[in-house]
Amino acid sequence: MKYIVLLGDGMADYPLDELGGLTPLQAASTPNMDRMAKQGQCGLAQTVPADMPPGSDVANLSILGYDPAKYYSGRGPLEAASMGVDLASDDIAFRCNLITEKDGVIADYSASHISTEEAEELIGMVDDHLGSNNVRFHAGISYRHLLVLSSGKGQDAKCTPPHDQVGGKVADFLPKGQDAELLNQLIMDSKPLLEAHEINRRRTAEGKNMANMIWPWAQGRAPQMPHFRELYGISGAMISAVDLLKGLGVCTGLKVIDVPGATGYLDTNYEGKADAALHALGSDDFVYVHVEAADEAAHIGDVGAKIQAIEKFDLHVVGNVLDGLAVFDDYTVLLMPDHSTPIPVKTHTHDPVPFVVLSSSGGADDVTEYNEFAVKSGSLGIVEGHRIMNYLIKGEF
Repeated sequence: MKYIVLLGDGMADYPLDELGGLTPLQAASTPNMDRMAKQGQCGLAQTVPADMPPGSDVANLSILGYDPAKYYSGRGPLEAASMGVDLASDDIAFRCNLITEKDGVIADYSASHISTEEAEELIGMVDDHLGSNNVRFHAGISYRHLLVLSSGKGQDAKCTPPHDQVGGKVADFLPKGQDAELLNQLIMDSKPLLEAHEINRRRTAEGKNMANMIWPWAQGRAPQMPHFRELYGISGAMISAVDLLKGLGVCTGLKVIDVPGATGYLDTNYEGKADAALHALGSDDFVYVHVEAADEAAHIGDVGAKIQAIEKFDLHVVGNVLDGLAVFDDYTVLLMPDHSTPIPVKTHTHDPVPFVVLSSSGGADDVTEYNEFAVKSGSLGIVEGHRIMNYLIKGEF
């Protein structure tokens, strides 16, 4: 038996006036996801507990079959695992964005999705000037980087995700609480350094947003969790362009597969991810395919881009994987977003998300299309997200 997860990050949404009361999933052309809904079993998944932040970290941990209430320790340490950054027991790892600040306002959480090459140089410079034995910066991909503080510093600080506060005043959303003074000093000290760098002067001349401030958030210690094989008895692989999902792969003992041209944005290599997934199933029994594009479009409030991302995911990932599974006798496919990222709020919410389980052995219910509302009549009802993996592999919640 082969098991595949097809994860369209943030695809779920709310009905939008500009789409005639439809959600982007309803408005998009999704023949392959609709085919899965017709041939599979559908339901709604509560991937994020009500008392936890609705982040991709919590949601994907849940979908992988790990109860986040038990295993979640923060997003930063997951990204550290992906980047090969070893954390000591008292190290606190923060996700650290390169953002754009304009006139005291968070203008852009990604500095126009700055290139990895530009960002590496900027983060290296920040580490040269602001780093020490107790403060270390590590370059990641595009705007997504890492700050590590030693001696437990910053563990209990109250930090805000920058994508939740675009348009808000920097002063209103700076870290608060324990060790906030250190974090705020690093944030403020980064601005003159970054603005003076040749890369940002060039970006300004080209009409692009400067990456002129760091923004740390989502901190935690290195997680302790059993490997996926220990829980489910099978080996597997993780395919994603973003460090968070790669880190989850590392921490759960999944093989992390890098796909050339995978960017974590609208221009990602959709077909390459599908091809890599099918190839991985030749040697492994499980593969988790994560595509970020729809979530990024929702964070910037671009309805057209979100629909485009959903359609490309349907055509190039879902369609190609379904066609390629014909070479396998037995398979089960899970399709879902990790969380909802509604265009009106431009951030993640706790809303339950639509999912489909398609098996080569059959078992269809009465749902005929895949979207947030059609699956409500599905046979699987509303389930806790961390129980879905058990159903996928063992056939029971």
